[in-house]
Amino acid sequence: MQKYLLIAVGGALGSLARYWVGSTISGRLGTRFPYGTLVVNITACVIIGFSLTYLGRRADLNPAWRYFIPIGFVGAYSTFSTYEWETLSSMRAGAFTLAALYAAGSLVLGLISVWGGSLLAEALT
Repeated sequence: MQKYLLIAVGGALGSLARYWVGSTISGRLGTRFPYGTLVVNITACVIIGFSLTYLGRRADLNPAWRYFIPIGFVGAYSTFSTYEWETLSSMRAGAFTLAALYAAGSLVLGLISVWGGSLLAEALT
């Protein structure tokens, strides 16, 4: 039960941080280009790369941090970082074809899915 609470608290903080960072950056740089989302995605990649590597090498740390930071906080802050981490993990394991298929498939299928969802909403309204 504790892990779910840690994920929930981390997720709440991550979603608040996402809103704050995204809106602050967009407010300063404008919305013509999605600077806010770009900054959130890139900072999430740094946080997940650091936290998973650091926590993975420090077995003496409480495992609760793994639920709180990479799963809860970063999971709510941006899932783009998870996509990047999984791609990097496949590459490090030597599965370059799998990494390329995952990266390209996520991009293409994600774009098609967003478009399909948008078309569905337009048809219903």
